[in-house]
Amino acid sequence: MKKVTVSTLLAKKQAGEKITSLTAYDTSFAKLFDEAGIDALLIGDSLGMVLHGQDDTLNVTVADIAYHTRAVRRGTSRAFVLADMPFMSYATPEQSYTNAATLMAAGASMVKVEGGQWLCDTVRGLVERSVPVCGHLGLTPQSVHVLGGFKVQGRQSDKAQQLLDDALALEQAGIQLLVLECVPTSLGRKISQALSIPVIGIGAGNGTDGQILVMHDMLGVSANYMPKFSKNYLAENGDLRQALQQYIEQVKSGAFPGPEHSFE
Repeated sequence: MKKVTVSTLLAKKQAGEKITSLTAYDTSFAKLFDEAGIDALLIGDSLGMVLHGQDDTLNVTVADIAYHTRAVRRGTSRAFVLADMPFMSYATPEQSYTNAATLMAAGASMVKVEGGQWLCDTVRGLVERSVPVCGHLGLTPQSVHVLGGFKVQGRQSDKAQQLLDDALALEQAGIQLLVLECVPTSLGRKISQALSIPVIGIGAGNGTDGQILVMHDMLGVSANYMPKFSKNYLAENGDLRQALQQYIEQVKSGAFPGPEHSFE
């Protein structure tokens, strides 16, 4: 199979073909996911919680993400590889340039940042310097203390409009992909339809252009708790490869996420 690029993901959106993605943190799982046909792999700062046992993602460093990005890249021959920019690694445009360069050198094909219109100058600067950028709106885990916990975002009409405005502004600034987390299904669909770039949902309903889950949640082995928006595919199949294949098939068909995994 051909190597997945940002152009591949855009073509999938335009064709109405769902994008499949998971987090990955090491070579073995990256190779397994890659061979199964997953479109994109994210080295998420979620590693702070699922690998390090922290209560949130804020302790993760650029060095941590770079280490795991190198490992994932070694196991990947076709999937698109994204890397999270951790907490306070892009507080200024200049910081973002240095830290993004580290992650791109480690093997990422794109970096992901959390936040709205305040990031537009940073996005423009990164893109001008040949760094592809993925945005992240809705529940942004790095802002968990400002948000007052891991809560659904965009339920009020003014908050929903702000998220749409942020998404459009970020697209105009140059992001080529957007992750939308924990928003009502109707808002996930509305933002996906308003943007020309692919929107990958996690707890955003099945109206987005694709789905991503933390691999530990998808396999039911998270140490803390199972989010409402996730599904334990391993419990249903009893075999890791079959669980992975079912996840891919259900995302592509639109069967996942169902109403029980979504918010209204």
